[in-house]
This record gives sequence, C-alpha cells and structure tokens, in this order.
Amino acid sequence: MKNTKLANKLDQLLEIHQFKDYCPNGLQIEGRQEVQKIILGVTANQALIDIAVIQKADAILVHHGFFWKGETENIVGMKYKRIKALIENGINLYAYHLPLDVHTQFGNNTHLAKLLGIIDRRPLEPWNKRSVGRVGKFSEALTSTQLSARIEKVLQRKPLHIDGGKSEIKSVAWCTGGGQDLINIAAEQGIDAFISGEISERTVHIAREMGIHYYAAGHHATERYGVQALGEWLQSECALEVSFIDIDNPV
Repeated sequence: MKNTKLANKLDQLLEIHQFKDYCPNGLQIEGRQEVQKIILGVTANQALIDIAVIQKADAILVHHGFFWKGETENIVGMKYKRIKALIENGINLYAYHLPLDVHTQFGNNTHLAKLLGIIDRRPLEPWNKRSVGRVGKFSEALTSTQLSARIEKVLQRKPLHIDGGKSEIKSVAWCTGGGQDLINIAAEQGIDAFISGEISERTVHIAREMGIHYYAAGHHATERYGVQALGEWLQSECALEVSFIDIDNPV
C-alpha cells in the first residue's frame, strides 16, 4: 500500500481532525512509498527504531510519536539520532495519540476496560462524547484488594493503590496513560475508584480527601493495547504484515 494512502485511511478511521492534541497525528516522518511490513509499538524510541531497521520494516506505527508541544524544536541529540535513522532507512513513522486513546473499537481505554471486565461504559464527561476519560461498573462489587489483584494479573504489573476508604468498589472510572488529573471529575460524581497510568503527588491527597480509590497502573502498561488492535485491523483488512514489539518500560 502507498504510504500516503495508508495515512489517509488511518486518519479517517481514527477521526483525527476531531481532536485538539498535544502532537500531530498521522504520518509524522515520510519514508519509502510502498508499505507492506509494519512494526507496532507504544513509543517511537531508539530501541524500537533499531528493531525496525534490523527487520527491514517499511513503517513504524506507535501511540507516542514525535513533535510534542512544549519540547524544543531543535533537531539535535536524541531527536536527531531517531529521525536520522528513520530517514536513512526509508522508514515511515505513523503516530496516533488521543484518537487512539478514545476510539470505541481500537482505543486504549476500550481494550483496558474489556481486559478488566468493566461494563456499561460511557464518557466520564457527559457533555463530551470524545471524553478521554471513561466510566463504567463491575458486574459484581470488588474489594480494593481484589481490584489490585485483577489489575496486576491483567497488566503483569503491580499497581500503586491509594486507599479512598470505601469498603467495596462497584463503579469505576479510568483513563489510560497520564490521566490522573481526571480523578477530580470522577470523585465529584461519587465513583468508587479511578484507574490511570501515572500518579502525581497531589493525586494522593485528592483520593484520600474525596473518598475515591486510586490505582496507578503504569503509563506504558495501560497503553499497549490500542496499537495492537489497530495492527490486527491492518492485517485483516489491508493484508499488511504487522508485528508488535513491547519495549519494556516500568513507568
């Protein structure tokens, strides 16, 4: 498939123009025109790029790409080495951030919820159908310890739990990645627990004082699933060769 055709197909599928994001979504670095072999990953780091070079991939598809707002615009050091490797080897870089978090079929939030057994899912912000945060419930109430154990089993990573005081958890809100500041909205709605990837110092106090359990389950760990689901679609619908490479990240 031509690289620009693939970009257009993904852009439309993920409705990128509906989002105001912290980075450009879509084809970020142009490589060779024909794309057949794609390496999938969470983040376009040097280790992933090196594997793509070794495997002679035509493209890399990730959740975290380049050119984030607030970072230096200079292409030097680490950024230079990454971009240089992509250009010299003709590798296209496709990256989808918020569109891949909230998509109802391919989104990180959707797949994390399925893995954790969360049902009756809806936007955390009722006024925003593309809310990056979601809310749902469990079919049966869990204790805080049971939910910790379920998260650890699913993600193969022990979450950091801040006790909100409630004896059982029925309702739950979540946002993969760095969505810890949505805890306020969840707490104001009386939700029993909130799950995200990261945690800030202030999150501890909010959880304790507003009476909501908080689970920091890992930014990388919670965002491994959307890009894999998208890759499966590319393989079945577009007959492209895809493989997911999980570059370990404990955060």
